[in-house]
Amino acid sequence: MSAVNSTKFSHLTFILLGIPGLEDWHTWVAIPFSLMYTVALLGNCVLIFLIATERSLQDPMYLFLSMLAVSDLVLSTSTVPKMLAIFWLRAREIAFESCLTQMFFVHFGFVAESAVLLAMAFDRYVAICDPLRYTTILTNVKIGKIATAIVIRSFCIIVPFVFLLKWLPFCRSNVLPHSYCEHIGVARLACADITVNIWYGFAVPIVTVILDVVFIGVSYALILKAVFRLPTKDARLKAFSTCGSHVCIIILFYTPAFFSVLTHRFGHHVPRHIHILLADLYVLIPPVLNPIVYGMKTKQIRVQVGCMLSQKRKWC
Repeated sequence: MSAVNSTKFSHLTFILLGIPGLEDWHTWVAIPFSLMYTVALLGNCVLIFLIATERSLQDPMYLFLSMLAVSDLVLSTSTVPKMLAIFWLRAREIAFESCLTQMFFVHFGFVAESAVLLAMAFDRYVAICDPLRYTTILTNVKIGKIATAIVIRSFCIIVPFVFLLKWLPFCRSNVLPHSYCEHIGVARLACADITVNIWYGFAVPIVTVILDVVFIGVSYALILKAVFRLPTKDARLKAFSTCGSHVCIIILFYTPAFFSVLTHRFGHHVPRHIHILLADLYVLIPPVLNPIVYGMKTKQIRVQVGCMLSQKRKWC
């Protein structure tokens, strides 16, 4: 019994390698990563600030956008600072509990962002298919309930990861060939059967996200059906323009995520550093581009950003 206990907690820390095979390039890789993280941090914080302070940005669409910005900050901030510490300072050690915490917030942020995109699709469906009841269906109280449901759902899906890893004995190598802690990568270091981890780690979150994608697809099928029934070309173009930003963000979020998962699962001949780079980019690209896309395609946000930069907010 004592032997089991001595092996179960043999690793109090893990060693993160960053991007294996590109160690000599870590300093240079960190430069674009730090710039992208700065853009993501500034862009999403500005969005949250404007939506929180401007009465003209209190519509349901913007409230959902603020949720998306929070999810982006969780996803990027839980990973990128540690990446930069590895790349620039060679601070590769991470405590087991810190590793579990980072893993939880990485996966939590991903599942939460997927749910927010589904909520935004529902928002666009109501706005286009039932515009007269838009403000009565999506009241602030209901939006608050949707936000609470997103947090609870994401927590319930991801928290088993923590317990599945805490129950594993780690008596092999403590070297993790990655830039941050993620569930399957940590589980593979265990000296025990990880079948449950593999099945839960791949099946439950992926099925959840795929269901989100299916429901988003159904929402847009109904939106397209309603749009093509509009009497004039201008009305159809206006309806399409209200969905343009959301469609761009859906593509930006799911494309690198699914590509990373599929190459990790099936791309056995893809070099390891490509796997890691893809995984690193999928926690950076959406947080960087989401505020830019909405800032460019949404007039109200462009106006408020212009007012803030020109220091004339009181006249906007």
